[in-house]
Amino acid sequence: MENEPLIDETLKSELEALYQAADRHYHGLAHIKAMLALATEYRQLLDDPEAVEAAIWFHDAIYDSRAKDNEAKSAQLAEKKLAGRVDPRRLARIAAMINATATHQLPLRDEETLNDAALLLDMDLAILGAEPAVFDAYEKAVRLEYGWVEEPMWRAGRADVLKSFLARAHIFYTTKFRDRFEAQARENLGRSLQGLQDQS
Repeated sequence: MENEPLIDETLKSELEALYQAADRHYHGLAHIKAMLALATEYRQLLDDPEAVEAAIWFHDAIYDSRAKDNEAKSAQLAEKKLAGRVDPRRLARIAAMINATATHQLPLRDEETLNDAALLLDMDLAILGAEPAVFDAYEKAVRLEYGWVEEPMWRAGRADVLKSFLARAHIFYTTKFRDRFEAQARENLGRSLQGLQDQS
């Protein structure tokens, strides 16, 4: 049981199909592959690389921009699909990491998961510290996913999200990601916020 990969080819195909849905302009396969590339790059920092990889694959598996429980449903899907492939304690850690992506707060009750959860959350937010053109494309893609939200509501809601990240002492939890992405992320978020406020 333990020697089988957590995400085998069959499961990978199932998840890839979910991520290729037409309404996924940002939360699609490219986002997952970008996170998996970061997980490979920082593999030596991870306590349980395979569990982190599984959490990456599942964390946006259920995605509906109108819903508030996507991460909880994605964690439930992981629990259902991985049951029997992984011991319950490890599965609980995977679910905790997925659920943490809802608020981008660390699951402090679970010390075993803290290091990997911090790295997972940082990988998920790495796009914030991308080159300006890549960040701008991400912003446009997220706007498309929320196409049903009217412009004034979108501007106000998005501004609140950006302000909440900028208000943190650090956007990224780990020093590796801070050193690499923090300055650029603050610049991108500040520029985006200014743009939203200029339009208001």
